[in-house]
Amino acid sequence: MSYEHVRELLKEMKLDGISLTLDSTFEEWSKSGKDATELIEELLEAEKKSLKAKKYDVALRYSGFPFHKHLDEFDFTFQPSIDVKKIKELKTLRFMYEKENVIFLGPPGVGKTHLAVGLGMEGIKEGKKVYFINSITLVDKLKKSFYERSFEKQMRFYKALDLLIIDELGYLPLDSEGAKLFFELISEKYEQGSVIVTSNRSFNEWNKIFEDEVIATAVLDRLLHHSTIINIRGKSYRLREKQKSGMIRLDTSKIIDENAQN
Repeated sequence: MSYEHVRELLKEMKLDGISLTLDSTFEEWSKSGKDATELIEELLEAEKKSLKAKKYDVALRYSGFPFHKHLDEFDFTFQPSIDVKKIKELKTLRFMYEKENVIFLGPPGVGKTHLAVGLGMEGIKEGKKVYFINSITLVDKLKKSFYERSFEKQMRFYKALDLLIIDELGYLPLDSEGAKLFFELISEKYEQGSVIVTSNRSFNEWNKIFEDEVIATAVLDRLLHHSTIINIRGKSYRLREKQKSGMIRLDTSKIIDENAQN
């Protein structure tokens, strides 16, 4: 079998990992005196690594993330109210294996979304199905699928996720129909998969989000049963450079939640 034919076969079978490392691996093998089995093992390991990288890239592309930021990029010195030990524990992804939830509370700009995305990216590294969506967009999709009689199909998609990240819950209130559909989604995800929620409202204000105290209580009951709560009290990252330069003076309101202590 000619070298050119080998290359053609690798291309035809889309074995990119082997193709990229074939020359260097073969050259090293011919000099080292390793047997053919070791050569094949190294080439297959290269292909496995390539496939994993491809899956990661595809998962990132379809994750819905507004940006790609890792937890290591987060400046914890700027937000000293955050318990770094809790974040490190979450980074292990135990909460996903246990099908638990994470709630990030805090005023705008303090890094809630960055932390949520960072955890989501850790999940994708582990081969988990992760999807990020804004709360209003989520509710709009649920409504649309309900009217188009594809609600069950939409719910199957969300139920199949290992991690659903719902961002900015509370920036705008949900109407009665939206609140009920949101509750149904949370009920379906309960103990079946993990949910991360970011919100600028304390728990005792969630009745304003849903405009119904009963639904708000029911949603909280399911989200908080198995959950980690990260309550961030600090200044906005987006404005810190201007604050340092003295161009603006802004004291963002703190979110203090009695429920977060329970």
